[in-house]
Amino acid sequence: MPSRYDEVYRRSLADPQGYWAEAAEALDWDKRWDKVLDDSRPPFYRWFAGGKLNTCYNCLDRHVMNGDGDRVALIYDSPVTNTIKHFTYAELTREVAKLAGAIKAQGIDPGDRVLIYMPMVPEAAMAMLACARIGAIHSVVFGGFAPRELASRIDDAKPKLVLSASCGIEVHRVIAYKPLLDEGIATSTYKPAHCIVLQRPQAKAEMVPGRDLDWQETVAKAPPADCVSVAATDPLYILYTSGTTGNPKGIVRDNGGHAVALNWTMKYFYGMEPGQTFMAGSDVGWVVGHSYIVYGPLMYGLTSVLFEGKPVGTPDAGVYWRLVQDHKINAIFTAPTAFRAIRRDDPDGKLIQKYDRASLHTLFLAGERCDPPTIAWAEEKLKIPVIDHWWQTESGWVMAGNCVGLGRLPVKHGSVTKPVPGWDLHVLGTDGHDVKAGEIGAIAMKLPLAPGSSPTLWNADQRYIDAYLKEFPGYYATADAGYIDEDGYVFVMTRTDDVINVAGHRLSTGAMEEVVAAHEDVAECAVIGIADELKGQVPLGFIVLKAGTNTPQETVSKEVLALVRERIGAVASLKAALVVQRLPKTRSGKILRGTMRSIADGQDYKMPATIDDPVILDEITGHLKDAGLAKAVAK
Repeated sequence: MPSRYDEVYRRSLADPQGYWAEAAEALDWDKRWDKVLDDSRPPFYRWFAGGKLNTCYNCLDRHVMNGDGDRVALIYDSPVTNTIKHFTYAELTREVAKLAGAIKAQGIDPGDRVLIYMPMVPEAAMAMLACARIGAIHSVVFGGFAPRELASRIDDAKPKLVLSASCGIEVHRVIAYKPLLDEGIATSTYKPAHCIVLQRPQAKAEMVPGRDLDWQETVAKAPPADCVSVAATDPLYILYTSGTTGNPKGIVRDNGGHAVALNWTMKYFYGMEPGQTFMAGSDVGWVVGHSYIVYGPLMYGLTSVLFEGKPVGTPDAGVYWRLVQDHKINAIFTAPTAFRAIRRDDPDGKLIQKYDRASLHTLFLAGERCDPPTIAWAEEKLKIPVIDHWWQTESGWVMAGNCVGLGRLPVKHGSVTKPVPGWDLHVLGTDGHDVKAGEIGAIAMKLPLAPGSSPTLWNADQRYIDAYLKEFPGYYATADAGYIDEDGYVFVMTRTDDVINVAGHRLSTGAMEEVVAAHEDVAECAVIGIADELKGQVPLGFIVLKAGTNTPQETVSKEVLALVRERIGAVASLKAALVVQRLPKTRSGKILRGTMRSIADGQDYKMPATIDDPVILDEITGHLKDAGLAKAVAK
């Protein structure tokens, strides 16, 4: 269909209050708002001030009330436990109401905090919805996080109650959660009164008498709880972002703007229709899990797939296509890292052809920069649109992308297309002014931000200003760098601290990664800037080869060096292109470029709490030392 993007985008900026008021009509409100946008206390803007609603009601009860109770709301698919479960909207509403009653029975009132430390099981989604049902503020911590990270979040959020499970399951191992939780609570200054623990058959948790409660027993005896009406500006949840230093930042998400924005995205960005099936290949511990496993799909009346597994290894790189076939999935949202892993293990797409994928109409990628070769490979093998888009934990939903529901625009590989309605995107120079088309700069959003974005940090207004608003007054600094081309297409190239200065030339490591990834034998790569006495910084490449490649490693390295020199220029010549077995990543799939840079430069670094496998850093250190590039490292 012809794209309505330009018309809708212009209106969203010219009349934001009118535009978002119309979008809000799609939800059920207990009390209409007094002001669509409360701008009385800048830079702390609030959407739908005076309005009241309940997020859980809008996700569950209203669909039952509208006659869709028999529609499947949630599909739990766990290849690691060989389990598949379906929950209709009516069934999920009953389960959530009972759990909400159990939470309420522990003395949890509206505004109280509940920490959720869960694996990818249906009860994790139920826990979030149950907190929303009674007006409690949930804070989900990724299952398996280290005790010190748990302790810092407990001390900041001060939860009265913790909801947890006995264990999580990785590809080939069971991770006991309860010892981690016990140590986290022992380390924290603030002590939650109770923990409700889900006992999984793969591991039994030792319970602390007087504090710990059995999940099944506690829920079984609790009366179901009704939905509590809360202010649109009341917090729905706190989600902590992990930094390498200092205390994590508590991103606050409110109820009203969040509900309006997520409901809007399912139709107008992702192009979904009620009753269709959506899968986000993420974890409830990350913002994608919040927005697009739980709240967004259920708000809009979709069937959401909650997947306890990995894109490769459970059992192989064909698992996504098995899920599509079995559950008639219409759209998948996952990270580029997942697709690079699939491409690495199945470069010819043989596993893709084994399954019926007729239902799948769109693939969405986000979470980090997606290199054009990965998108091109996915387009070729899947024969469907592949939509790269860009957003952050702080935004809560997509800031730039190709709005499928408004009529897709032409795709440019390497670009996330254009700003999404509601987001006034600028690329700024160090002087705070817009740079020319094609010039790289800091990507920033003009205030006020769109509904659903974080209005502040938990109990830290000044830190919110210092972290996001001080660098460019009147703008939110995203800490991403990129450019806008002559057609208005946005290219998000790298984090601002990954723009390197080589002999006075500002270069994007993301642009270099594009070139490296284009080599036919490269499955994935990372380029970092390392210290150099002569040039200030020089780029260094790390490459992972595709499975089954017969080209010698030394040949690939030489060809990669030549490619970068040819396509970007001599000034961008890589110091080296080191072939490694794997790259260090967070559990959400982001490559730990900053940590790799610290190792190469001999700087102190803190082991990232979110790292997928700490052993990989030792392997990277070994490769750097073998190449004569690693300096002394103090951990």
